[in-house]
Amino acid sequence: MLKFFFVLIMLIPLCFMKNKFWMVQNFIFILSFIFIMMNFYLNYFGSLSYFLGCDIISYGMILLSLWICSLMLMASEMIFKNKNYENFFCLVILFLLILLFLTFGSTNLFLFYLFFESSLIPTLFMILGWGYQPERLQAGIYLLFYTLLASLPMMLGIFYLYSNENLLMFYLMNKNYTNMLFYICMIFAFLVKMPMFLVHLWLPKAHVEAPVAGSMILAGILLKLGGYGLMRVFSFMTFLGFQFNYIWVGVSLIGGVLVSLICLRQTDLKSLIAYSSVAHMGVVFSGFMTMTYWGVCGSYTLMIAHGLCSSGLFCLANISYERLSSRSLLINKGLLNFMPSMTLWWFLLSAGNMSAPPTLNLLGEISLLNSIVGWSLISMLALSLLSFFSAAYTLYLYSYSQHGKLSSVMISCSGGYSREYLLLILHWLPLNILIMKSEPCLLWL
Repeated sequence: MLKFFFVLIMLIPLCFMKNKFWMVQNFIFILSFIFIMMNFYLNYFGSLSYFLGCDIISYGMILLSLWICSLMLMASEMIFKNKNYENFFCLVILFLLILLFLTFGSTNLFLFYLFFESSLIPTLFMILGWGYQPERLQAGIYLLFYTLLASLPMMLGIFYLYSNENLLMFYLMNKNYTNMLFYICMIFAFLVKMPMFLVHLWLPKAHVEAPVAGSMILAGILLKLGGYGLMRVFSFMTFLGFQFNYIWVGVSLIGGVLVSLICLRQTDLKSLIAYSSVAHMGVVFSGFMTMTYWGVCGSYTLMIAHGLCSSGLFCLANISYERLSSRSLLINKGLLNFMPSMTLWWFLLSAGNMSAPPTLNLLGEISLLNSIVGWSLISMLALSLLSFFSAAYTLYLYSYSQHGKLSSVMISCSGGYSREYLLLILHWLPLNILIMKSEPCLLWL
C-alpha cells in the first residue's frame, strides 16, 4: 500500500510545472491499472503496514477514487484553458486523492476519522475557489457545518472506545457494544455524509455551486465515505444494529420516495441529479441496515455503480452548461438537434441511473430489493414507488433535455470534442463491464 502512497506523493511536484496536468492525469490512470492487477480480493486485511491495509471493501473504493480523480482532471479542461489557477487546482485534486487513499486504506479507527474529516478541506477549497455563483460561500458553510457538527460526537465515541478496549484496529475489535449513546455518536457522522433523508440539505447546495470536478468527487466518492464508514463501524455494533434498524430503514425508504417526488419538479439539471443521488443512497442505506449478507453486498455494489453513473451525469450536465451557460431545463432543451452523438451518452447514462440492464446498478438494486423485502414485506410498497419514480424523473431529465425546440442562447456550436466522448466512455465502460465480473462487487468470496 505504501508504494501507491509514495507514487501519489511524488506526483505533487508535477502540479507546479507549467501545462503538465495531463501528465498527472496519465500517471493516476496508470496507477489505477496497476492497482487493478494487484488483486486484493481478500475478505481480510492484506498488504498490511503499521496503519495501512487493504481488504475487498477498501480495494473497490480506492480503485473508484483513482478512476474518478483522473477523470476529474480530464473533465476540467476549461480551468486549464482559461488559466484559472490551474496548478493549484491540480494540487487540490491530488491532495484530495491522497486523503481518500489514506481514508480507505486506514486500519486504525482514529486515523480513519482524521482522514475522513480532512477530505472535507480540499472539497471546500474546490467549491469556494472554482465554483460559479457568489452563493458558493453559503454552500461551503452548509457543507462545513453539517459535516463537522455531526462528526464531533464520533470523536467522543472513538475516545470512549479506546478507553474501554485500548486498541482501535478494525480487524482486532470483536466486542459487541450495547451502549445506545455510543451507537448514535458513531453512526451520525456517516448518516450526514451519505446523506440520509432529513440531513441531506447540504448536498444539493454543494452540487449546484461546485465546479464539475467538485460535483464528480462529491457524487462519486465522498458520499461513499459514509457507507464505507458504516461497514467498518458496524463490525462491533451488530446487536444495536439489529435493534434499531427498523427506524433507519423506514426513514430512508419514505425519504427516498419523497426525494424522488422533489426530483420530478426540479428545473435545474445539477439539482435534479443531486436529489437523485439522495434517493439512491437512501436505498443503499436501508439495504445495509437490514444487516443481511445480501443487503451489505447490494449496498456496496450500488455504491460503486452510483459513483460511476452519477459522476457521468454531472459531466454531461457540465458539457451542456459550457455551451449554453445555463443549467436550467427550460434552456437545455432540444439538444438532440444540436449534439446528436451526445444524446446517445445521455441515454446510456440515464438508463444506468434508473438501473436498466446491463449496468451494475441493476445487480446492486436486485440484491437490495431481495434483502429489504426479505426483512419486511411492507417495504415492497415504498420500493415499488421508488423504482417507478426513479424511472420517471430519469426519463423526465432525458426527454426534457434532448427533445423539443432548440434554445437560442447558444455560445458554442461544437457537437462535442473527442476528450468529452472519451470521458463519458470511461464512465460508462466500467459501469457495464463490471456486471460480468460481479464477484468482487457482490463480495461473493
